[in-house]
Amino acid sequence: MAQGVTIIGGGFAGVEAAWAVAQRGGKVTLYEMRPQRSTPVHQTSDLAELVCSNSFKSNLLTNASGVLKEEMRRLGSLVLPIAKKHSTPAGEALAVDRVPFAREITETLEAHPNITIIRQEVTELPTERPLIIATGPLTSDALATEIAKLTGGDALSFFDAVAPTVTYDSLDMSKIFRASRRGKGMEEPANPDEGNVCGGAPEASADYLNCPFTKEEYFAFWEALTQAELAPVHNYEEGDSGAKMVFFEMCMPVEELARRGARTLSFGAMKPIGLTDPKTGRRPYAVLQLRQENKEGTLWGLVGFQTRLRWGAQKQVFQMVPGLENADFVRYGVMHRNTYINAPRLLDLTCQLREHAGIYIAGQMTGVEGYLESAATGIVAGLNAYRALNQLPPVTLPRETVLGSLCHYLVESDPKHFAPMNSNWGVVPELEGEPIRDKREKGRRKGERALAALATFLQELNAEAQSE
Repeated sequence: MAQGVTIIGGGFAGVEAAWAVAQRGGKVTLYEMRPQRSTPVHQTSDLAELVCSNSFKSNLLTNASGVLKEEMRRLGSLVLPIAKKHSTPAGEALAVDRVPFAREITETLEAHPNITIIRQEVTELPTERPLIIATGPLTSDALATEIAKLTGGDALSFFDAVAPTVTYDSLDMSKIFRASRRGKGMEEPANPDEGNVCGGAPEASADYLNCPFTKEEYFAFWEALTQAELAPVHNYEEGDSGAKMVFFEMCMPVEELARRGARTLSFGAMKPIGLTDPKTGRRPYAVLQLRQENKEGTLWGLVGFQTRLRWGAQKQVFQMVPGLENADFVRYGVMHRNTYINAPRLLDLTCQLREHAGIYIAGQMTGVEGYLESAATGIVAGLNAYRALNQLPPVTLPRETVLGSLCHYLVESDPKHFAPMNSNWGVVPELEGEPIRDKREKGRRKGERALAALATFLQELNAEAQSE
């Protein structure tokens, strides 16, 4: 029997994989290269550091993201209880205060008797098995080369962007208002293609700040945004066929969206529907929303405004937003290259490489997109690595679950057209019987079916454990 499970990468997938193994009694050696070597977007050496939005999206059990969270809780997630402890106001979404969240994740793993954390860069794949590779979208060049050799170089890439963060005390609250969209909390967007929803759809609740635009202000802002100077992207050169500029649609830079048309933002990330400015008694022409990023309420992020503008251009353009004229930007938006494998050609439903028994891939490198989607694949990889460690047969999540459906998406997609995917009801099998037209009711029933299937799965696992 092997001595334990080796995990490379201390992001969301790596920490969940380590927790899944260690909580079941398995030994874990977890490698994390920070602080020995950092990345273009990380700011600390903590595990599970959030580098994009601080939102984990909807909590609603009519929403696929909300059901995925509940599935993860029932599977013994480490991330979600700590996220709840450090949550910040975000309507029906789960958002966290990123610094204490990552600090507690780190301290919890450091204190676990079954987990050893080694702070050094891994440049060659270890020979120990089981091995979980969870190095994320910013895998170091040396290790990426090793992974490419292992998989035959069948890797893809896309580009991801981060939104700016400003301080509350620098905002002009005489121009900004809090309000609920039609008096409701955060909801799933009616049309997921209506603008940038990286880190959660820009639907408002009273927990959001709203910067209202007149028609003249909006078009002046749009013109400045589309003409502003772009920053170069880390590890990318124009014309480099190996790094084709491919954007993940759900995290499209706001300036790229704006170039699709003058009204794209006013119908998407800046749509004013359901909002009334109490100062005018009318609906604004457009609205930019801010979401609280820490518990103290001192930091606020621009919702849906991921960007690759140069930092100077960001300050100039975003200070045109009503209420942000003197905004203090503590974190500018950045863009970075993300790498993921061609999962349909390489992975099975347990996140194991088909041609390399004992090696698992977890996190965004599999082709899932989102913090919790990445973490969830870590649970799958960790569970199966533990079972391999103890010579037990692998298990797959039920197809009816959101997590099981994501795994099927990774394995069953067309390899020629494979692209990153968030949790959504579109990847989950349809309900039997007459079609349900009401979106929320359909989501509710799919959610109930998913959790029922997971309950059966967990009962079988428990029965197996008791029979040993």
